[in-house]
Amino acid sequence: MNMNAHTADATTVEEGLAIQEQQAVLDSESATAVAMQDTLLTPRFYTTDFEELDAIDVTPVRADWDHLIAEMRTDPNKGHFKKDDTWDHVDWDAMEPELKKEFIDFLISSCTAEFSGCVLYKEMKRRGHNKDVTELFQLMARDEARHAGFINDALREAGIAVNLGFLTQAKKYTYFRPKFIYYATYLSEKIGYARYITIYRHLEANPDKRFHPIFKWFEEWCNDEFRHGEAFALLMKTDPRLTAGVNVWWIKFFLTAVFATMHVRDHQRPAFHDALGVDTDWYGQEVFRKTSDLSKQIFPITLDIDHPRWSKGLNMLQRASAQVDAGKRKGGIGGKLTEWTGAAKAALAFAALYTIPAKRHQVPASTRLEPAY
Repeated sequence: MNMNAHTADATTVEEGLAIQEQQAVLDSESATAVAMQDTLLTPRFYTTDFEELDAIDVTPVRADWDHLIAEMRTDPNKGHFKKDDTWDHVDWDAMEPELKKEFIDFLISSCTAEFSGCVLYKEMKRRGHNKDVTELFQLMARDEARHAGFINDALREAGIAVNLGFLTQAKKYTYFRPKFIYYATYLSEKIGYARYITIYRHLEANPDKRFHPIFKWFEEWCNDEFRHGEAFALLMKTDPRLTAGVNVWWIKFFLTAVFATMHVRDHQRPAFHDALGVDTDWYGQEVFRKTSDLSKQIFPITLDIDHPRWSKGLNMLQRASAQVDAGKRKGGIGGKLTEWTGAAKAALAFAALYTIPAKRHQVPASTRLEPAY
């Protein structure tokens, strides 16, 4: 293989992963160890019932499906995710230590999340026989491999990177039924779009706060995420039962879990958000609002993020999570008691959030959206 090959130019996920494997000699054990962690807040690797996925019939959404696949085939971001002459020099040694720690944690978490999608999509492509479904997952896996490779490039400048090939073999996989994969991954892609575009627009208006060049790539990056979310919306649209009846309670569960996890995780990075010039609570609500607006395309409910119990419940959950972390650091019997108490408080806080009445609306006949933020 060409030693100068780059994941940004790879046209298939296999080619992108082969380039990553070649570069793995440069990767560090410490970053890979962080990516290997399995907690409620760290990105997970998923597996599912691939035969059920393979049986999907996209006939009910054929026109929108063909339009989306045609758009993804044109590969608008081929060659984009690599450093060019607009990539500013980063003096990692001069970076404020807490900011450096939190930013590296952000990059490792983002890299792991992107690669988690790549692994799941690649496996569906490998196992499936349904041409519609396997082509979609091949195209999405291609995109996610590029994203993960690009973040790893940024990490290597700091002297660390994640060994993605090792993660594939060694990280624990969580089984989710296909419908749960749809809900979780749809929300992951759409909230990813909302997060990246909110930061990108903020830094457009405040370029002095752009402390790292990777943020310049967030617009094209989040447009990939947007298209992936569109695909999962169409997959759900093929079966009306997925967004009706008891499944609405599952949708509410995943909405609550994804929003709450983001809130807690973001509040663990105060120096990162301070460097961006972003108020973490404002940012969270802005992302929740965008994601809620987008999810109306397929979900019949949105969460009431303006309810007085919403911010109170999120803050309770945040404090409970900090108590769990403190207990783990403390160790021993006392540490375990602190950890268990924190976990009980977290469960109560989540229940308080989940029981806030949701807002209902009519789902539009046409699912497709365009990125407008």
